[in-house]
Amino acid sequence: MSWREFETLVGEGFRLQGYSVVENFKPGPDDGVDLVVRKNGEHYLVQCKQWRAFKVGVAVVRELYGVMAAKGAAGGFVVTSGRFTSEAEDFASGRNVLLIDGSKLHQLLKQAKGAASAGGSKPESSPNRPAAPAYASASTAAPNCPRCAQTMVRRTAKKGASAGQQFWGCSDYPRCRGTA
Repeated sequence: MSWREFETLVGEGFRLQGYSVVENFKPGPDDGVDLVVRKNGEHYLVQCKQWRAFKVGVAVVRELYGVMAAKGAAGGFVVTSGRFTSEAEDFASGRNVLLIDGSKLHQLLKQAKGAASAGGSKPESSPNRPAAPAYASASTAAPNCPRCAQTMVRRTAKKGASAGQQFWGCSDYPRCRGTA
């Protein structure tokens, strides 16, 4: 799985838990922010690390915590396919940063997918979450998809004549490719 596929999977996991998600797939430095998620009027930052052989260290968690403070985020998540060092866990403890390792991620995705396919309510997430960059408009309410009526999410075009411009895309992507 590529880093982009991993970030997309994590984003879908947040969507299944009721968050709106904006991917940060821009080339170049990302300030340690791969996804910006929003729920209940709050913005949260997400850093994804697809590391299997290594443990994610405290530097990654500190970096996200600093960016959260700089951008005024309500909280943050560091998500990895691997594990975290004890120093990273100690630093995150008591702060509004939630560490999600590979096994927790698997459980959350399984739980969220089960709730979504059963048509029940989506599971509530942890109280710790992240903040929005200037390009995500907090004042614009998300429309419903014209194809399937799901809530849409703000995305940025990666290719073509509209590259770099924002648009609304269906939160059920890739099953639904509705845009506005």
